[in-house]
Amino acid sequence: MISLTKPNFSKFSYTTFSNARQRPKFIPLLKKLDYCTIKRSNATKGHSNSPSSTLITSKKTVILSNAVELLLFVPCKRLKRKKDSIFTVSATLKSDFGVKGEQDVGIRRATAIQRVVEDKEDGNSVRDYFLFKTSRGDTLFTQSWTPVSNEIKGLVVLLHGLNEHSGRYNHFAKLLNASGYKVYGMDWIGHGGSDGLHAYVHSLDDAVSDMKAFLKKVFEDNPGLPCYCFGHSTGAAIVLKVIMDPTVANDIKGVILTSPAVRVQPSHPIFWVIAPIFSFLLPKYQFSSAIKRRVPVSRDPEALIAKYSDPLVYIGSIRVRTGSEILRVSSYLQQNLSRLTVPFLVLHGTADTVTDPTASQKLYEEASSTDKSIKLYDGYLHDLLFEPEWKFIVNDIIQWLSCR
Repeated sequence: MISLTKPNFSKFSYTTFSNARQRPKFIPLLKKLDYCTIKRSNATKGHSNSPSSTLITSKKTVILSNAVELLLFVPCKRLKRKKDSIFTVSATLKSDFGVKGEQDVGIRRATAIQRVVEDKEDGNSVRDYFLFKTSRGDTLFTQSWTPVSNEIKGLVVLLHGLNEHSGRYNHFAKLLNASGYKVYGMDWIGHGGSDGLHAYVHSLDDAVSDMKAFLKKVFEDNPGLPCYCFGHSTGAAIVLKVIMDPTVANDIKGVILTSPAVRVQPSHPIFWVIAPIFSFLLPKYQFSSAIKRRVPVSRDPEALIAKYSDPLVYIGSIRVRTGSEILRVSSYLQQNLSRLTVPFLVLHGTADTVTDPTASQKLYEEASSTDKSIKLYDGYLHDLLFEPEWKFIVNDIIQWLSCR
């Protein structure tokens, strides 16, 4: 039975962890990077001795050597499992927090709850949290932001991207509150304060099913109010697959998509071949060469420091099964874009190297929706709501909502 529960956590004392102590390797690196000088490589085609050509050859060698090593040696030796957190949690705490699965979930959930509890009412918003039970028995961390002084004229259900969590959109949710929208956020499986190994997704179809169930609960608690969905990156891909179900689309007024993962590119095409194999044999294996590492997602250095020092943000190498699932769902979306019928707004930065902005253009062109809009921001990167111009982007979103 699907339900929302809110246990009593008042007996626990929360401690604020030192971000600098937890992730010392990332902050000096980020401070040294000068993202204002990021340029695209324009190596001349046909010059095999160019730096670009050398880099490509090097990457091919690394990928192929990784594949050979895995195929030949992994079955013959015991893999040492990497810990996902430097924190551990006692069995008692694990039980009290309703944790199922990996130990670090208890710490992540406590941190997520602490942030909600400490976020005092600012006169415009009231923030709250609930634990949502899925049909599989997993517990998901969900939260809400409710307008105080404005009449509620609609709902926005947001879904975060890969490796992050709903709490990162606190600033966005409060601006939506100021415009009269009540906001709900759900940490999907393996993320934020929800159950599961950190950033491991056995099947994105589970996240799709969970969002459908969560939407149903939101509808029941807010009868008669129009509902919109917001999704970022992989979260946007999940939203798209949810909305392509006609039984859900009938209840959704519109969707907003930022940097949707309609098309993603692994670091090398060979990953398309080996991902299905290794996702079956070694689903939780962390494949360091599967994705481009240290790809900048914002031109704001402070936003990057805040993201990568956040203990609820996963910063390890992508797990093979997770990467394979993203490729599978993006492939499905590319073949079914015409099934999108609800009004939508898609926003993408033209310099995004994580998800493909041309795929957003294709989504706009092929979707069957009669009410559709697209905004491409020249030179912007992947995390649009954390770019220096994020306020202008939020304004574009609110203006679109106000016209519906």
